[in-house]
Amino acid sequence: MIGGPFFVLVVAGILGTGLVAGVFCAFSAFVMRGLAALPPAQGVAAMNAINVAAVRPAFMTVFGGAAVLSAVIAVVTFVVWPEEGTVELLLGSALYLFGVFGLTVVANVPRNDRLARLTAGAPEAAVYWPVYVREWTFWNHVRTAASAAAALVYVLALT
Repeated sequence: MIGGPFFVLVVAGILGTGLVAGVFCAFSAFVMRGLAALPPAQGVAAMNAINVAAVRPAFMTVFGGAAVLSAVIAVVTFVVWPEEGTVELLLGSALYLFGVFGLTVVANVPRNDRLARLTAGAPEAAVYWPVYVREWTFWNHVRTAASAAAALVYVLALT
């Protein structure tokens, strides 16, 4: 059984990955649907404002902190190699680091950057907006599932 400081570390990992899953789930469930219902100029402007607000300490501490915790959990798992939960701990870390953090870097952020370069009322923004919503939301669904799965397998490691 995992105990002591390692237990606390895994519980923190569960909380971090679970919180991120909740944020991403909210975006997939209703935020992106609401933005997609707006006229393109308003949707682009609103999403650009959200993307600026997202890179502030409140969200970035949870998002980046969960990545740091996942990396530390993986390293500690390799060092300690607990009798139980090893596979779950390594899987949870991989799910978050690659399926959430890595995917954000290679799929969502480039789309956000492209959207930010567009003028909200310009014709090219109106053309790109539905593509952005569809693609960004798809990858956000994947991030939601990966983050929730990371939290779940971390919980399973403690049982």
